[in-house]
Amino acid sequence: MSTATTRAIGTFAFRPLDPLADAELVHSWVTHPKAAFWMMQDHSVADVRRDYAAIAAHPHHDAFIGLHDGEPAFLMERYDPSKAELVGLYEARPGDVGMHFLVAPTDTPLHGFTRAVITAVMAELFRDPATERVVVEPDVRNEAVHALNAAVGFEIVERIAKPEKDAYLSVCTREQFLAAVGAAR
Repeated sequence: MSTATTRAIGTFAFRPLDPLADAELVHSWVTHPKAAFWMMQDHSVADVRRDYAAIAAHPHHDAFIGLHDGEPAFLMERYDPSKAELVGLYEARPGDVGMHFLVAPTDTPLHGFTRAVITAVMAELFRDPATERVVVEPDVRNEAVHALNAAVGFEIVERIAKPEKDAYLSVCTREQFLAAVGAAR
């Protein structure tokens, strides 16, 4: 588990998601109306447990609970896009890492929190020196995440058709990330 502190927001850390222990918590996040683009609105707790057990068993896909000041506050998935999620949909390069993130719903939003989360997620992914680019595939309709992605250095490469959605394949190199957030750090 690693930690990072973002000015005025607090400390972020990551721990592996435990499909059994975390299923109820994650279920409350992925079925919330604000998580519509996560496409798990109709999932039961058992469905969430099953889906995350499959991720835990997958050799090229991992899920993490993100902690804010020690409390669960977001979800991050990391995957090898040449072996999961994007197989056959783009030309993967060595050093590409796929990512999904979801901020937990809250009744007391903290200004700048979601941007701090994606910044912490990207920093965590780039902590691995083998990571050259982060690759994402958000739904084309998810304007909020497109703005967040741009804020941390992502560029849209192309529109792709996945079985479950039309998405903007977007990439961010380490250099793009550092240039985008350099002034904010």
